[in-house]
Amino acid sequence: MENESHSIQLVDGDGDFNLHGINDFMKAMKFGERGLSYAVVSIMGPQSSGKSTLLNHLFGTNFREMDAFKGRSQTTKGIWLAKCADIDPCTLIMDLEGTDGRERGEDDTAFEKQSALFALAVSDIVLINMWCHDIGREQAANKPLLKTVFQVMMRLFSPRKTTLLFVIRDKTKTPLENLEPVLREDIHRIWDTVRKPQAHKDTPLSEFFNVEVVALSSFEMNEEQFKEQVASLRERFFHSIAPGGLAGDRRGVVPASGFAFSAEQIWKVIKENKDLDLPAHKVMVATVRCEEIANEKLSHLSSDKDWCELEESAQLGPVHGFGKKLTAILDACLSGYDMEAIYFDESVRSTKRQQLESRALHLVYPAYQSVLGHLRSRTLDNFKIVFDQALQQGEGFAVAAENCATRCMSEFDQGCADASVGLANWDPSKVREKLRRDIDGHISSVRTAKLAELTAQYEKQLSVALEEPVESLLDAAGHDTWPAIRKLLRRETAAATDGLSRALSGFDIDQVTVEKMLATLADFGRSVSMKLLSVMAAIRLDEKPDNIENTLALALMDAGNVSSTNRSLTSSIDPLASSTWEEVPSNNVLITPVQCKSLWRQFKVETEYAVSQAIAAQACSLHWHLSSSLICAVSLYSSVKCGGLAELAMYCGLFDKLNLPDFFQEASRRNNNWLPPPWAIVALVVLGFNEFMTLLRNPLYLGVIFVAFLLGKALWVQLDISGEFRNGALPGLLSLSTKFLPTIMNLLKRLAEEGQTASSEPPRNPGLDSQSFSNGLNKDSISNSSSTVSSAESGTDHTSSLRQRHVPVDGSS
Repeated sequence: MENESHSIQLVDGDGDFNLHGINDFMKAMKFGERGLSYAVVSIMGPQSSGKSTLLNHLFGTNFREMDAFKGRSQTTKGIWLAKCADIDPCTLIMDLEGTDGRERGEDDTAFEKQSALFALAVSDIVLINMWCHDIGREQAANKPLLKTVFQVMMRLFSPRKTTLLFVIRDKTKTPLENLEPVLREDIHRIWDTVRKPQAHKDTPLSEFFNVEVVALSSFEMNEEQFKEQVASLRERFFHSIAPGGLAGDRRGVVPASGFAFSAEQIWKVIKENKDLDLPAHKVMVATVRCEEIANEKLSHLSSDKDWCELEESAQLGPVHGFGKKLTAILDACLSGYDMEAIYFDESVRSTKRQQLESRALHLVYPAYQSVLGHLRSRTLDNFKIVFDQALQQGEGFAVAAENCATRCMSEFDQGCADASVGLANWDPSKVREKLRRDIDGHISSVRTAKLAELTAQYEKQLSVALEEPVESLLDAAGHDTWPAIRKLLRRETAAATDGLSRALSGFDIDQVTVEKMLATLADFGRSVSMKLLSVMAAIRLDEKPDNIENTLALALMDAGNVSSTNRSLTSSIDPLASSTWEEVPSNNVLITPVQCKSLWRQFKVETEYAVSQAIAAQACSLHWHLSSSLICAVSLYSSVKCGGLAELAMYCGLFDKLNLPDFFQEASRRNNNWLPPPWAIVALVVLGFNEFMTLLRNPLYLGVIFVAFLLGKALWVQLDISGEFRNGALPGLLSLSTKFLPTIMNLLKRLAEEGQTASSEPPRNPGLDSQSFSNGLNKDSISNSSSTVSSAESGTDHTSSLRQRHVPVDGSS
């Protein structure tokens, strides 16, 4: 038989475990790859009973044998380990030191019990070598050995199912069929006499042991027959762990990769004279070995070539197929763990696998974060490019922003799906939210820049379109100057505001923002008007500089921004509280600062309602109305200053010919239309027919109605009801409530005076009396209208007042 094995001393004679030697032994034979496909066979028996000789012939080992010519003495010291040759499955053989040896003495049985317990704890098959002539004897050498085996077995909390193979040496002529019952009877008697734990008090021997008996001839007397019998016995060890084999019903097997550690720990517990809890030991071995396997796989993962390359690529930029590649690497790591730890305790194995998976994911998570970071940066850069391209191609701002953002977010989601790892439940929502905030921030910054650009563009357009042509027209100073200016303002501001409205419609901004921008545009229109006011305030034939424009802007345009607390402080230093301008001679002043302030207040009062209406109507023609109103008011003041009655009449005619925008004309038409609708007139005629006939039958009623009509007409003219309601219903009612009673008293007083005059003077022509009464009413109307023009704080519409005072200038009045 070929000898393929070498042996090592697993435990020396002093009880020291050779851990380094067994680890080298296992690595040399690649024992860790066997899983559960291995068997352990040990032999025990009296000293010098031929145990090593039997093992060498039976398994092809090279254990040291006793030299009979040198005498009978101890040959095997401690416990030796070797690998069986040419037997499947892989079988480990342990040769134990013999019992009842004189070298240790009669009372030194500690090592004997320790080695026996160790053999029962780690072996699947235990060969008990005994002499044939000891069978049936009460004081035979095998009795102490059996007692030792059964006693130490009780120290195992959950003993393994071990096969006890009794090998009867030097068989005599007595048939085996007669020897075996006697031997079994002795075994059961010893089992019954051994003290057992309460839980196993009535447990039969077959629960823990399979008992087999075999007999061999004497090696010295019948060597050939001995070898033939050994060869026949050897066949029984092939497939020994398969069902029906010698160890087919074994349990509590430790995986091959943990055998060395398990054996070392078992011997440590036995040597410390502690009870050996095999279930707990099994869990302990599984815990240690699974932890070692997990650490080994994690270390291998961290140094894996594919992982290192993938990690390096992830640091540089997005990696296509990152999720699949990383999943394959992690699967390989975990699969390797599963293969090596498959035979260990399931609960321990699963727990350690989860820990390994968690640690592996923790190791690769930074790379995943890097990939998401690169995806976010690339997506944001792509959005900026495609968004700028869409705007350059003329696409609407809001539409371009929405389409580009949706497309880029979809691309980011696809990249996240490509980078996702199947084993991990990583959520990229935080990175996605940050990307969305970055995109929204960029959209907001571009919108702000575009709106600022549009505002500046249209303001510049208004400035260029108004300032230089208006200056040229003023230089010409003809009779058609102001109509030309009015036409220019109407055309240019309408074009600018229409363009701004169309541009704003594509930005999808809220109404509040639109109103603010229109209000800003209105302020700019006022600033243009303010500049015109500053130009016309003084004669500048010389080249001396002045601060009229800055003074007006500071005092009038910034007045609305001054808080109430600061207003009292600045009132004492009002720059317009003067009759002259600084650095301007009095003879060059056309409009004094006080007159400018009064003019501007009237201008603001007259345009407040127009501004609110223009904002509600998207401010389509606001700037033209503001500038035209101020130009007309300034011209009126200039005419009064110069004393030109003809110029005054011309500007009054200018107000009559002034064409407001369509929505102002429509508002004025509806405001002046006091008649009910046609259907209401028809209803009044039909339903009021009886009342009409009653008036015809009683003429006295007609007289009363005529007198009431005259009084109402007089009140209408005196109170100027249509003029009062032009600024709104509530202001009109408030104004009429303060003027109603004085007007009634005035009318009654005039009637009383007329009655006294008629009674004291001779009778005159009634036509002349009625004419004088009418002239009196007209004079009162003219005086009342004049007072409304001169009062800057009244808030009435001066254009209507001018219409009422438009009288001939040829002296006929």
